[in-house]
Amino acid sequence: MYTGTLFIISAPSGAGKSSLIKAYLNQGSQQIASVSISHTTRQPRPGENNGEHYYFVDHREFESLIEQDAFVEYAKVFDHYYGTSKAAIDSSLKQGINIFLDIDWQGARQVREKMPNAKSIFILPPSLTELEKRLIKRQQDSLEVIAKRMHKAKSEMSHYAEYDYLIINDDFPSALNALTAIIKADSLRTNKQLLLNKYTIDNLID
Repeated sequence: MYTGTLFIISAPSGAGKSSLIKAYLNQGSQQIASVSISHTTRQPRPGENNGEHYYFVDHREFESLIEQDAFVEYAKVFDHYYGTSKAAIDSSLKQGINIFLDIDWQGARQVREKMPNAKSIFILPPSLTELEKRLIKRQQDSLEVIAKRMHKAKSEMSHYAEYDYLIINDDFPSALNALTAIIKADSLRTNKQLLLNKYTIDNLID
């Protein structure tokens, strides 16, 4: 049976990772894809729905899931847990759905250990100056927070070589085309084509 691929996508804040994923999902690709929904112990923010943005659980339930080895990766950030359910990902992949997992390089290392067939993509900005401009333009953070994000970005970007693919998001349409090409190329791997076109291939060879 045809199975989907788990795509790990990492980038410093402001590089355009979320925008690229959203644009890919909205362009009507023939390949079914969705974004992985994480578990978290923090409270829902206005407009967030359980099962749509996150799976909201309490600390006791989350720690029980850790003991059951239920996560492919998890972390504790500012007293709140965040984690990705292995069962949820496996269920989608078995249905032939490609999954985007939006995590940092540390989470990516955890995932690759448990799911070595995952493909990883790192997205870089064209320059530090442009990255700072984008962070300022989106008007979500104070200048102090932006300065912290910029400092963190340098450390994050140093891990780009750990990934299978690298996209520099200078021109957004070109970056989207690059992301689409990576996913299309994955669908053309021999093992997937054998499943999708077994009848045709068998008739050609027999």
